[in-house]
Amino acid sequence: MGLKSDTWIREKSLKEKMIEPFCEEQVGKNVVSYGVSSYGYDIRVGSEFKIFTNVSSTVVDPKNFDDKNIVDFTGEICIVPPNSFALARTIEYFRIPTNVLAICLGKSTYARCGIIVNVTPFEPAFEGHITIEISNTTPLPAKIYANEGIAQVLFLEGDEQCKTTYKDKNGKYQKQTGITLPKILK
Repeated sequence: MGLKSDTWIREKSLKEKMIEPFCEEQVGKNVVSYGVSSYGYDIRVGSEFKIFTNVSSTVVDPKNFDDKNIVDFTGEICIVPPNSFALARTIEYFRIPTNVLAICLGKSTYARCGIIVNVTPFEPAFEGHITIEISNTTPLPAKIYANEGIAQVLFLEGDEQCKTTYKDKNGKYQKQTGITLPKILK
């Protein structure tokens, strides 16, 4: 299994639409950087957020998620409350090749401010926007800038084809758009 370079990422994205929209260069002046990098792609966060709240004092349950746990927000700057959490989505839509595993890691610019993005794999043949999980681990409010970089995706190509892809197993988040809340298959 090998880590893929900027040349491979460009080719897959421009010819096979692996990432749409695709930014061929890294943009970094006066913004949290995004676009292709040496061995990855810095994804952007959209302007829609779901911010967790304790106003209703309900329990967070991944098997029975209660919408009273979140407040919807749209804007260019999202303030995540102290010691809180928000969901967002990528601007980019992904089509992961069947022999590739992608791993999403938080950007150090945000991590240095106590803002953590959950490590998330994108399985072979996954397609859709990525729901981004953002934790503010600080005792202070934290700003998230919409339409700017939020995390980096690394692409690992397998030495052989996997037996079952995410698409083959009808993954519950396949072709998701918008911010997708937790689901349990029944």
